[in-house]
Amino acid sequence: MHGYGPTPQQPTPPRPTSATLTAVRVILVTVTVLSCGLLGWVAMLRLAVVTRRRRDWAVTAVVAVLNIGLFVSFTESPEDPDDMTDAQALLLMFWLVAVLTGVLTYYLYAEIRHYSALGSPPPSPAPAAPAPTAPAPLPYQRLPPQQQPNPYTVPVPPPTPMPAPRRLDQVRAELDELSDYLRKEGEGR
Repeated sequence: MHGYGPTPQQPTPPRPTSATLTAVRVILVTVTVLSCGLLGWVAMLRLAVVTRRRRDWAVTAVVAVLNIGLFVSFTESPEDPDDMTDAQALLLMFWLVAVLTGVLTYYLYAEIRHYSALGSPPPSPAPAAPAPTAPAPLPYQRLPPQQQPNPYTVPVPPPTPMPAPRRLDQVRAELDELSDYLRKEGEGR
């Protein structure tokens, strides 16, 4: 709860450098290929976390179900390859290749598209003497509250000066007459 006024903006995380993105992509593709597609859900999970789109979460769930089905099919297949029919072998091989190529293709396409939509990363700063700056606030440090006008208050006009009452004017006039009378008395002596 933030009270009145605009909601504070959440800081956007900085875009990783191209080298970091390439390294992460290579690692995830390698893990997926070396596991014969059984760990393809890892790449899809990373994609879903990065993009935060429902479609990517749904694709992650589908890939996880396909990988579980593929794993169960491998465990249920006969140990001796000669006991497996050609149809079973072709089905497992097609399933494995389809999951593997589908995961790699979609992962690379969606992630590259996501980061290219964010724009290029900021240029790396040249090594120079750091300029003195104020220390950055800690991640969960509360900032001092800013005064926000209350939108529900009715503006009150400034008070206008009240006219002097008549009695006050009368007293002033009598005091002026009295001071004139006393001056004349003081001159006559």
